Amino acid sequence: MLRTRVKICGITRPQDAIFIANIGVDAIGLVFYANSPRAVEIDQAQIIIQQLPPFVTTVGLFVNAEANFVRHVLTKVPLDVLQFHGEETPDYCNSFTKPYIKAVRMRPNTDIKQYANNYIQTQALLLDSYVKGTKGGTGITFDWQQVPTDISKPIIIAGGLTVDNVAQAITKLQPYAVDISGGVESAKGIKDAGKITAFMQEV
Repeated sequence: MLRTRVKICGITRPQDAIFIANIGVDAIGLVFYANSPRAVEIDQAQIIIQQLPPFVTTVGLFVNAEANFVRHVLTKVPLDVLQFHGEETPDYCNSFTKPYIKAVRMRPNTDIKQYANNYIQTQALLLDSYVKGTKGGTGITFDWQQVPTDISKPIIIAGGLTVDNVAQAITKLQPYAVDISGGVESAKGIKDAGKITAFMQEV
């Protein structure tokens, strides 16, 4: 039986990370992007990861960051995977010593197969909604009809997922994983245990 994996992004508190891990979430996302309301400082990220049990993947999210900043974070924070959510080039993404996920902000004519060909070393493509001026965390879904069924990379679905639509997304798209942030929050960066529990039940 295929299992859809779950990443919850925008973790800012250790207690949220511990709850998420204990309920069976596969990965947590830590946002290293100062313009995000869910951004964490290096010392915050260190405390969160120190309290995680084993076998939970830690993902660091960056948006058009200076390469030296990413490398600095990697010297301080034991991240497992990098997630690039801006206009980073394949050469840039490949320049670090960690596996990475490339986010694709879905516009009407986005060619996902071309992204898969261009970012040949990415572990997966994360498909998120396009909202001008906003790099993720929009709470808005994109047109799922845009997702091809014969893509060569694992697909992670993000953008506007909630308890109410995640089962539909999984049934329709059969993604490798789903990624949620705002849909399981009581406030930006503050996760809600009840919403997370309900979301996991739907997955």
